[in-house]
Amino acid sequence: MSAHQSYYQTTLPINMSAKSPYYNTPHHASYGQVSMSPPEVSGSATTSGMHSATSSSYAGSASGEYDSSGSSAAGSGVDLVELLNDRMTGTFDPLPLDRGLAKQAQTSGELNAKHRELMELQALAQRRLASTRANFADGMKAAKDVKKDLDWTQKRVSALKTKAERKYPKEYKTANNRYPAAVDY
Repeated sequence: MSAHQSYYQTTLPINMSAKSPYYNTPHHASYGQVSMSPPEVSGSATTSGMHSATSSSYAGSASGEYDSSGSSAAGSGVDLVELLNDRMTGTFDPLPLDRGLAKQAQTSGELNAKHRELMELQALAQRRLASTRANFADGMKAAKDVKKDLDWTQKRVSALKTKAERKYPKEYKTANNRYPAAVDY
């Protein structure tokens, strides 16, 4: 705590007459009411009746008399939140925003449905690709088996032909002249 303390008393606003003998100023509604009178200072903070500007409690800033929440407007009977709410209600039309939100929700739903449909089609394509690969692998295996069987048959026919040509050369020559071998293209 500091050695210098000052305590303030709040007073009611001063009623001022509309006409002053010293000043001729127009009277405005906002200037006619004073929300709070200036702070009173103790004798130790004044010098020959004048307020010291070095006082840390000037205008009630240190003692908490200044209220930024609108107590002066609340004291005059005006609710700022209600006033702003009334103005916003009058100027703001929520219908386009509601329509936009509804359209956004509808579009989002359609997008999600299409995404699910694409995922299902992708899964179906992957299943079909897997079955096609399996069928292709089976077909390749069957083709290799057929080629192996044909190679074995060709070797067996060539071996029998060679054996018949050695064992029966006269009959083989007669049959070869009568039925010539097919020409490979």
